[in-house]
Amino acid sequence: MRDEELHQLLEELIAHPKETQWIEFKMGAGCITNEQIGEYISAMSNGATISNQPFGYLVWGVEDGTQQVKGTNFCFSTARQGNQDLELWVRNLLHPKINFEIFEFDYHNNNVVMLRIPSAKGEPVHFKKKPYIRIGSNKTDLRNFPEYVRIIYNSQEDWSAKTIDGAGIADLDEEAIRIAREKFKEKSSRTSFYNQIDDWDTQTFLDKAKITINGKITNTAILLLGKEEASHYLLPSVTEITWKLETEEKAYEHFSCPLLLNTSKVLQNIRNIKYKFFPDNELLATTVDKYDTRTILEALHNCIAHQDYSLNKRIIVTEKIDKLIFSNAGSFFDGNPDEYVTGEKTPEKYRNPWLVKAMVNLGMIDTMGYGIHTMFLSQKSRYFPLPDYSLSEAQKVILQIYGHVIDENYTKLLMERKDLQLDRVVLLDKVQKGKSISMAEVNLLKKEKLIEGRRPNYYVAASVAEITGQEVDYIKLRGIDDDYIQKVITDYLKKFNEGKRKDFEAVLLQKLPDILSTEQKRTKIKNNLQYLRKHGIIEVSGKIWKMSKKEE
Repeated sequence: MRDEELHQLLEELIAHPKETQWIEFKMGAGCITNEQIGEYISAMSNGATISNQPFGYLVWGVEDGTQQVKGTNFCFSTARQGNQDLELWVRNLLHPKINFEIFEFDYHNNNVVMLRIPSAKGEPVHFKKKPYIRIGSNKTDLRNFPEYVRIIYNSQEDWSAKTIDGAGIADLDEEAIRIAREKFKEKSSRTSFYNQIDDWDTQTFLDKAKITINGKITNTAILLLGKEEASHYLLPSVTEITWKLETEEKAYEHFSCPLLLNTSKVLQNIRNIKYKFFPDNELLATTVDKYDTRTILEALHNCIAHQDYSLNKRIIVTEKIDKLIFSNAGSFFDGNPDEYVTGEKTPEKYRNPWLVKAMVNLGMIDTMGYGIHTMFLSQKSRYFPLPDYSLSEAQKVILQIYGHVIDENYTKLLMERKDLQLDRVVLLDKVQKGKSISMAEVNLLKKEKLIEGRRPNYYVAASVAEITGQEVDYIKLRGIDDDYIQKVITDYLKKFNEGKRKDFEAVLLQKLPDILSTEQKRTKIKNNLQYLRKHGIIEVSGKIWKMSKKEE
């Protein structure tokens, strides 16, 4: 690797907020023994497989905790174990043999040593006949974690392509087969065999659609098309989607095979009400669905396609007042979610290749990596916060789809700046969620007047100046924000005990910027009255407003 490539790789590693199962940072010579180096190579290799990473990394010259590159006095290529080269000694004690690479380079006048360690394939990597794994901040015996051992042994096995002795077409749901045939025909409209599909017998269709293999029922066939009572064929794997309602009401329901049909039933359980936005520069509210149907199904189908069925866990869809949370077992398999946002990355591998083929043929997913991109575009076009994978864990992917506003300025900016590129919206979304962005990204957003504030307290800028070009009026507007309007209203009621909306308008209309029309000013006052009422601060009887009894 060239120096610039090594520098970029190092910067990607230290960008992680802390060490992981596949990244370990050390400082100087002697900070760990030669034996521990071998143990860490084993742990990083096994950890990379658990985390679906192609490589693990052991790096000297980076301070753990601060992730600062401070350099090291350690030199792996010249290190010795007794009378033997350290490298040769370590390689001879690793089983199976793995071709880890050694890079020693200068990073801004700091010496860095990096080992790039291939992930374990098919069996754990042992050092001195013992396999290791990093759990939290500790390196320990992998054998104490049988679920991780199973993942590594299954790392080259396609669970979804396994055939089931004793299972037959009678174990499949007739309605699911009928719908599958319709979906397959829709997907195959440009193929040479399109006009023959209706004449195929069931077995021919299932083989052609990559659901069965040479007439044999696969795990994929039972999962997507199987009768509910046939799910026992897949035990101990769990073939359920659980919908949980966690609002002021509590409810749940389990949905099993056939998942081709039952994802629609999960969708029907989700309460998808209309959501209204009130832009400052428009008289009429903008109404959108709280959730996009395609986004919900995309998220559900991704959970099914990428679930690690060897972990024997169910897929969970949690409905809260303000968001949907999708959870499936197994870490993100190829790369990370951020790489798929633009729609430019295509996955190179899949956890369940046979299942993925079948779902593509039935029009449930695509294999080009557009699913995440589509979900992001949908949220952007409906002015909501973007999907969020930040809560994902080592063996669990968690996707949050928002159905509420976090920051009104972000929402109004999307409504008024429909030309904003998706990469800008992604950065603005991170700002509104309080996530860190690089100084280059900060400078970009500030240059385009999309954010304000000082490090680390940045916030999305109100969009009026960008739309109208009236920067002076915008400065006036910033001082007359909603908090100020609400204070004027409550101060008035505390002093005079009661008031009508026209009284508040008489006080506030002249104070609101001329950038707003009279009708827009009245709408702004009305919205703030409703906000105070909704939060129990004031109350109304007829046309008379008063402080609520608890606020008096």
